Amino acid sequence: MSWKGIFRKAGLSVKADGGLGVSVALSAAGGLPLVGTVFGNAFFVDYRNGSDSNNGRTRNKAFKTLSHAVACVTTNNNDVVFIDGDSTVVEAAMVTIDVNRTHFVGINGPAGHFGAGAKISCAAATGTTNIATVKNTGVRNTFSNIKFVNKNTVEQGIYAFVEGGEYTRFNNCEFFKETDLDVTGAADFVANGDSTMFYDCSFGSSSAAISGAVIRANVLMTAAIAGEGKTCIDNWFQNCIFWRQSSDAANRFVYGSGALDVLRICVFKRCVFANAKNSAAMPAQNVAFGEDLTNGQVLLWDCASMNAATAMSTTAGVFVLGYTPDSTGAAAGIPIQTA
Repeated sequence: MSWKGIFRKAGLSVKADGGLGVSVALSAAGGLPLVGTVFGNAFFVDYRNGSDSNNGRTRNKAFKTLSHAVACVTTNNNDVVFIDGDSTVVEAAMVTIDVNRTHFVGINGPAGHFGAGAKISCAAATGTTNIATVKNTGVRNTFSNIKFVNKNTVEQGIYAFVEGGEYTRFNNCEFFKETDLDVTGAADFVANGDSTMFYDCSFGSSSAAISGAVIRANVLMTAAIAGEGKTCIDNWFQNCIFWRQSSDAANRFVYGSGALDVLRICVFKRCVFANAKNSAAMPAQNVAFGEDLTNGQVLLWDCASMNAATAMSTTAGVFVLGYTPDSTGAAAGIPIQTA
């Protein structure tokens, strides 16, 4: 099948633009809305067949790495980077996305919560700045149908994705930090962006067992993580899956260490917190903070848990389906299911 045929199957259309590039209209993948309509240059990433010495403008001249594609896009131009779904793109160092209004789309066929063929990984063995596979600090960037994994061996590399941008949207993406399963501060995703939105995404894995009495969150909201000076502001998670194989009641799906980790609001709508049935333990809370929240509030709206905590949260400032916590925070959690 040609690349045009693949785009059509995924709900994407591409047309020539006077030889000066291509105009790409993103409407839907597998019948699910993606990122609206964007116009700009298109670049292609094909790890198996591509080369960073190519111009990246056609599938026959695709780049090999995402990092090179990021270096070639024009900020604020609504450029699109298409990532082939047949091979994991292995980066030698963390990819920093500091451009604005750029769109990254995995070409995998119909979109879903998990199983994306387009994958980005990091294999760094040294370098203290390699804290994740990807760090985004740009404005209004979008990511669709991509899996981000991290299994580097850098001591500081304990996240799969660090978000510190503004108005970023993630559609049908996966995030998984494959190693450091015994590190309390490690996480699949660091949510320190301003007005970040997640739709139909998944965080973590039900097959990788957490080790020990560690927090090891799927999503970490601790402010200014890794010296980035960022805070979770007005974040929205909708129809997302958080899953794990817990080892201890201290494990958490979502965690922040301080009272200032959320500014204004953070909403989880129709999300599932799933702890594998063969887990050694259940978390005491699904969403928790080290201190009562003072600058923001978290709402768990029509969420459910499986083999997870009977209290969604007992932190003051976290609300569950309209329940208001008392002075101890105890009323913030409601029973979802028993063991």
